[in-house]
Formats: sequence, structure tokens, C-alpha cells
Amino acid sequence: MEDEKKLAEFQTRLKNGESIEPKDWMPERYRKQLVRMISQHAHSEIVGMLPEGNWITRAPNLRRKMALLAKVQDEAGHGLYLYSAAETLGVDRESMINDLLSGKAKYSSIFNYPTLTWADIGVIGWLVDGAAIVNQTMLAKSSYGPYSRANLRICREENFHKKQGYEIVATLANGTDAQRKMIQESVNRWWWPSLMMFGPTDKDSPNSAELTKWKVKIHSNDDLRQRFVDLTVPQAKAVNITFPDPDLKFNEETGHWEFGEIDWNEFYRVIKGYGPMNRERMNARKKAHEDGRWVREAAEAYAKKKKVLHEN
Repeated sequence: MEDEKKLAEFQTRLKNGESIEPKDWMPERYRKQLVRMISQHAHSEIVGMLPEGNWITRAPNLRRKMALLAKVQDEAGHGLYLYSAAETLGVDRESMINDLLSGKAKYSSIFNYPTLTWADIGVIGWLVDGAAIVNQTMLAKSSYGPYSRANLRICREENFHKKQGYEIVATLANGTDAQRKMIQESVNRWWWPSLMMFGPTDKDSPNSAELTKWKVKIHSNDDLRQRFVDLTVPQAKAVNITFPDPDLKFNEETGHWEFGEIDWNEFYRVIKGYGPMNRERMNARKKAHEDGRWVREAAEAYAKKKKVLHEN
């Protein structure tokens, strides 16, 4: 009866738009869903450094190199904000990372695609970070305080990433024939995976209804995907870029851009570990974790020694 009373109070707080903080009572299912969602978001930021990181040494000039270095560094910081937010729910960072390395935890499927040309760096900034901003702007209004505040800071930085990417896209789109061809080919490869970033359709999503009920999410996957398409199509037209979708058209009655059917078989194939770069991404993370073992061990030994000296 006491739990039922607490649950009713919890639902009232959500209804009133109040923020839930770490020391507040919350249903165990709410906590578990947040741990899953926030840790997956954190893993995505960390794994997301890999597709762009391998282009740092191949950037076309010093300005592009500095901007890309800063962006990759930002992604690492985003992961740290999010791991810290998840830790407020009683889960330790080591267990979250172990879940990633063992394959138990997931990360965004978009990062299992290869970056084949410099144009991909621009398209990732424009489309992938653009999709992330649409999603994270919504999450910045999440009912869980630490997650909401982490996304506020992340969104500010992601906006710079998108501008950086769109500048590269516009530069190439207005360049030589070879450059225009390269950027169009890149857009053709990244468009559909970018739409998949919002997750399954509402009717097929196993978590959206519950997360929406608890106001962790305030918009559905399909609504966010539509908003992304409506924002992005005019940006493409401004630089004479087309999307690989013959069904893409503007509906005067609804005021929205209609788009074709997403290949959800492709989405689930990548999620299950059969994407172009799944194995390479996980091997890279495992190697980085192993290479950093001596740092963790040294830090732990230092902390123990400091504690002993303090006690004595």
C-alpha cells in the first residue's frame, strides 16, 4: 500500500512537470529504463568517436584538422557527462563499460557504418549530429534531472558540430565536379541510416510507450523522425543536394515532407551485430580498454596509498 501511495505521488509529480532527482523515490522499472537508455546514449558517444577519429590525420588542412579534433574531444566529454548521469541511479561505470564490451549493452547503429571519404565527415556532422540534436533537444526536457541537464550541455556543443558538418557539405557541393560527386555519394549512403537513428516505428518500439508515460521522452520516434526530415530537406535544397528517396515529396495539406519506407531489416541486422563495422568498432573499444588498464591500475594504487597515509 505504501508503494502504491508513492507511485501515485510519483505520477502526480510527473503530471505537474516536476523534475525527478537522484535521492527522490522512483519506481524500479523507471530506474532500470533510465540506466539502459542513458548508458546506451553514453556508449554511443564513445563509439561515435571512432568513425571520425580515423580522419583526423587525413583532414585536408589545419583548420579542418583542429575542428575535427575539437569535435572528437567533445564526443568523449559527452560520454563522461552521460556516464556520470547514469551513476546517480546507483550503477557503477565499470559495469556499464563491461556491458558494452561484452555485447550486452547496445549503442547507436549509425556508428557501424564506415567513413570512406572526407565527405563522410561533413555528412556525419550535418545528418547524424542533426538527427542527434532533434532527439537530444527533446531529452533535455526529460523528467530525470541529471539526464535533462546533461543533454542541455550536449545540445549546445552538438549545434557547433552540425554547423561544422554543414559547412563541409556546402563547400564540397559548390566545389569541383569530383567534389560534388563525392558529397552526393556520401549523402546517398548516410541518409537512410540517419533516419533509423530515431529507432523503430512507434508501433514496433518496445520501450517508447513506457518512456513517454514517464516523460523520459516527450515525443515519439515517428514524430522526431518527421521533424528531422522537415528540417533537413530545405537544407539539402539550399546546396543542391538530393536524397536517395524517389517517394520524397511535400504534402501541402499536412505541411510535412513525406518519405519512403525505411528498410527495417537492415536496421535490425546492424543492431544484432551484422553491420559493416560492428566487429571493427567493438575490437577498437576492447583494445582501447585493455591499453588503458595500466592507467586504471595506477590510479587505484595511488588512491589506496593516499588513503593509508591519511589514516596513519
